[in-house]
Amino acid sequence: MLLLSILFFSCKEESKTKNKETSTKSSVSEDYNISLLVDLSDRISLKKNPNPTMEIYQRDLGYIKSVSEAFTQHLKSKRMRQINDKMQLFFNPEPENSKINSISKELKIIVTKDNATKNFLNSINDTYSSKTSVIYESAIKDDNYIGSDIWNVFDSKVKDQCIEKNFRNILIILTDGYMFYEGTKIKDGNLSSYLTPQLIKQNGLNTNDWKKKFDAENFGFIKVDIDLSDLEVLVLGINPSKNNPFEEKVIKAYWAKWLSEMKIKHFEIKNADLPSNMDKIIRDFILEKG
Repeated sequence: MLLLSILFFSCKEESKTKNKETSTKSSVSEDYNISLLVDLSDRISLKKNPNPTMEIYQRDLGYIKSVSEAFTQHLKSKRMRQINDKMQLFFNPEPENSKINSISKELKIIVTKDNATKNFLNSINDTYSSKTSVIYESAIKDDNYIGSDIWNVFDSKVKDQCIEKNFRNILIILTDGYMFYEGTKIKDGNLSSYLTPQLIKQNGLNTNDWKKKFDAENFGFIKVDIDLSDLEVLVLGINPSKNNPFEEKVIKAYWAKWLSEMKIKHFEIKNADLPSNMDKIIRDFILEKG
């Protein structure tokens, strides 16, 4: 009887272990489709927005490094035959500099069991690091910032460019939280397709009761009538104007309301910080297993 009991519990424990292993392997084998949307507006200008601690573009490059490292860590956690993952970097609008656009095409990476050699996997981080450095340096040298049309990305591009069936779709946006592009400047009552420090002040959202006013008078981004429940979004680099103590909360309220309206269940909105402080946040977001 004692022997039977021991055998029973031994089998039960083994079953538990197997179930745990199966669960872990199942989450690890998930296919990732990561998109990086980079805001190349004048927020990265060394003349307009100098930062003595660390320039904005250098912070962006640090964040991108953490993203690519998390992506390769995910790839290396999978069995070779399970690998089927993607990562890309894009802008909206596209810069007029053809060199930048050409480099961004090189950063569209598709990794499958057929090309996932050790050398290729090990080259991804270096490729992203070197190529993105050239992109930012070229944009800053051109000194021709045409704005950031993030609203239009969600309105007309995200569904086609950033979401694939049977993938874990992650969109990472590098931006200061403001949006402005002259070609997509739409206003509908207190809703708009853009957000600037001037608009926040004009809307009277610079006082202690900003939240009450925000809710009661329906401020926010114009709703994009689209179901993006298959997308996860990480917004990095929120950098509010220092002229309004409530600016950060207002910017985050605009974004949170907008992303929620598009049925995005998992999103995070993070301030600009040193890359060393953001590394864990980025890796946790990308590598967490549902």
